[in-house]
Parts: sequence; C-alpha cells; structure tokens
Amino acid sequence: MPEWRTCSFCGYEIEPGKGKMVVEKDGTVLYFCSSKCEKSYRMGRNPRKLKWTKVYQDMKAELKKAQESQ
Repeated sequence: MPEWRTCSFCGYEIEPGKGKMVVEKDGTVLYFCSSKCEKSYRMGRNPRKLKWTKVYQDMKAELKKAQESQ
C-alpha cells in the first residue's frame, strides 16, 4: 500500500506517485510537493514566513488560540 508523504517545506501531504524525493549528500531525504517548494527550500526561505504554507497557517492558528485564551 503506497503511503502519503509530507512536503518537507510547506507541510502539505503528497499523494502517492506525485511530488519529488531528493536525497542530499549527507543522506537526508526530502520530499517536495511542487517545484515551488523545492526552489523555496534551495533559496533558504523560511516556511514560517510564507502565508501559503501549512506551517505558517498552523503557527498563526496557534497564536490566535493563545491570544483568545488570555
């Protein structure tokens, strides 16, 4: 049974048979759902600062919950 992977940059799930797997020189395995994610990773962008990533959206929701509880 094929398994779903998580994009190493944006955090969204990757459907089996889609995306790209990259193995770096040190043996680290990275999964990317799109070339946009791969290029952003290579340029050194921080996914927590890009509004379209799931990482950013989760972080923003967490901050919102913390503010509401106070």
